[in-house]
Amino acid sequence: MPSSHQSHQSLPIYVQIAELLTRDIVAGRLINGERLPPERDMASKFKVSVGTLRKALKNMAIKGLIESVQGSGNYIRTDGDTGTIYAMFRLELLEGGGLPHAEVLDIRILTKPQNFLAFGTSDKGTRIRRVRSLNKTIVGLEEIWLDANAGVISKNKISESLYVTYREDLGIWIQRAEDRVGLGQIPEWAPKTFPEAPGKTVGYIERLSWGPSVIPIEFSRTWFDHKRAVYVQRLK
Repeated sequence: MPSSHQSHQSLPIYVQIAELLTRDIVAGRLINGERLPPERDMASKFKVSVGTLRKALKNMAIKGLIESVQGSGNYIRTDGDTGTIYAMFRLELLEGGGLPHAEVLDIRILTKPQNFLAFGTSDKGTRIRRVRSLNKTIVGLEEIWLDANAGVISKNKISESLYVTYREDLGIWIQRAEDRVGLGQIPEWAPKTFPEAPGKTVGYIERLSWGPSVIPIEFSRTWFDHKRAVYVQRLK
């Protein structure tokens, strides 16, 4: 696969808005029974049409997260389905939340480095390098390795959410993940747009992810700017 700044599929705007609001519900920034601002005000805030905003609210209503009361407005319901596309994305802005965005830098099929945590059954994997943002604020770098025997990712079909790509393109559902959080140094391949220089110590996450089998199929490394974002794990 060729390298350098691949195209990818962005989620529809109405899905992005629904995801952002759902993340705010999960984080407790939107509470049960809270009345949302008027639809025109919300549409203006998100810089979309009222029609697009209503599609986002309908998406949430189907999941039981919003109740529309005729003549009164839209109200938050926290007992609905709060599972989101970004349910396993643990970074949030310091002030809370933020809609994730991914810019693909490079996709290649390579031999797995010997110093990685063991995953998969092949000696090769698809390596994806990305810049991660929250509400357009760059917060992290990702290097994701998917075991070659799990499937090959099409550069033209890669989604904002890799787990959506796995599910829709490869038929793989990521069911659980294990994170190890510590400190790491910004890698040499960091683009100039990243706020910290290569070699700088920042927050660091190693993750193993499992599909239906007992062997993890994905290994990822994330470096995040602790002055802009935090790692958050909520227990229920």
